[in-house]
Amino acid sequence: MEVNKQASSTTKVPGSQAPRPMPRPDRSFYASSRAFGRFGIRSFRPIVMSEPHSHGHIEINWLSAGEMHYVYDGRPVCVPSERLVAFWAGIPHQTVALSPTAQQGRQLNVYLPLDSFLHMPQLGRLTETMMGGGIVALNPDAVGIDTLERWHSDYRSGNALRTDIVQVEMGAMFRRAALTGWEMLLPAWIESEGRRTRSASPVRYVVAMVRYVIENISEPLPAAEVAKVVGLHPNYAADLFSKVMRISIQKFVTRMRLIRARALLFEGNLSIANVAFQSGFTSLTQFYEHFRRAYGITPSQMRQDVIDD
Repeated sequence: MEVNKQASSTTKVPGSQAPRPMPRPDRSFYASSRAFGRFGIRSFRPIVMSEPHSHGHIEINWLSAGEMHYVYDGRPVCVPSERLVAFWAGIPHQTVALSPTAQQGRQLNVYLPLDSFLHMPQLGRLTETMMGGGIVALNPDAVGIDTLERWHSDYRSGNALRTDIVQVEMGAMFRRAALTGWEMLLPAWIESEGRRTRSASPVRYVVAMVRYVIENISEPLPAAEVAKVVGLHPNYAADLFSKVMRISIQKFVTRMRLIRARALLFEGNLSIANVAFQSGFTSLTQFYEHFRRAYGITPSQMRQDVIDD
């Protein structure tokens, strides 16, 4: 803790003078619905919000000083300084008060697209906790201010590969937290409800369906098969999924397959056909149609853009 405090006292959080990010071909995809937002990092002076809002990210807050008070899904929570605090921003949240020192400090927010977060492997109960309405504070040694500054600089560069590396490093950070633990600032309401009744909460059903989709993304995934995982009628399961995730099961499956395909394009030398089939698409025509609609370019063009960078 002392090391982090010393670092924050000698190094300023990235300010607003950095150049604006360059446009990226996948921005329209991430911004196309409330279910999934686009990746971003902001540094700003903390403010009190006039009303609650929600958006398609795992949001990560870092406060340089003082305390910030949220109302999250109607429940109060205090966010401390110099800790990475993470939550699912698809649940309505609002900053309602700031301590005097917080008002004079800086806030750095990371907006990690929900589909990118769900694609991160081996997070276990960390994923369940946040998807269930919990708020977690990562251990003080999770990352230092130098790393946060570098992430912010990489994002501001507008370089797609640098930004993707940032998300890979965030995945490693979350995997370490899943192994070493975290502090629960606000418990997941699905957990407390589960202890009082034998029936699972709606979000727990959806979390189970999400996990099944991710673990079987290369296999056929009709909505009825996904519903069987939680023992619900297919129509009810589909309605429940859409209500919680703000997107249908099949559109969610397509999103996750596109995230998988994009990762494979960047990670290796697989042919485009192998990328498509390993991501669960049944034909190249279907893959190209979804990929171009999502990202505005072909898979080959996206791979070439990374090579050119």
